[in-house]
Amino acid sequence: MECARNMVKGKNISNCFWAEAVSTMVYLKNRSPTRSIEFKTPFEALYGYKPIVKHLRIFGYKEFAHIPKEDRKKLESKAMKCSFIGYHSSYKAYILFNPSTHKIFVSRDVKFHEHDGEENDEHYDGWEIPYIEEEDAENNQDHQQTKVKDELQQQK
Repeated sequence: MECARNMVKGKNISNCFWAEAVSTMVYLKNRSPTRSIEFKTPFEALYGYKPIVKHLRIFGYKEFAHIPKEDRKKLESKAMKCSFIGYHSSYKAYILFNPSTHKIFVSRDVKFHEHDGEENDEHYDGWEIPYIEEEDAENNQDHQQTKVKDELQQQK
């Protein structure tokens, strides 16, 4: 739990992402060597071969997720800014958070920018996962539902 707490607090992320942080921490611990099983990884002890780690990414860093052609119009952006918050447990994909819509989704088509987000980098734009209080998240959902209802009424 200490690792998950450090992941969340180190990136100044809301506590509502603690479950994703714990899941990511477990995923990483299972792919890290340990003394108790002769410096093998738990993954290696279970499956008999070393895990592939080239897909591992830094928790909370920014990336761009591809928007499929069927989900966008001709002149809309092909990618959206997101933040990495975990690994999917069932298939090879990343769990992402979209700060503009405050939604969590899963994607395989991701371009990571782990080295572009350094604070001392001249291209750093200060973009981080917003800190959302639990009450704000509920109000935001209510606001979005009201907005969708209004749009539907206007279409009629």
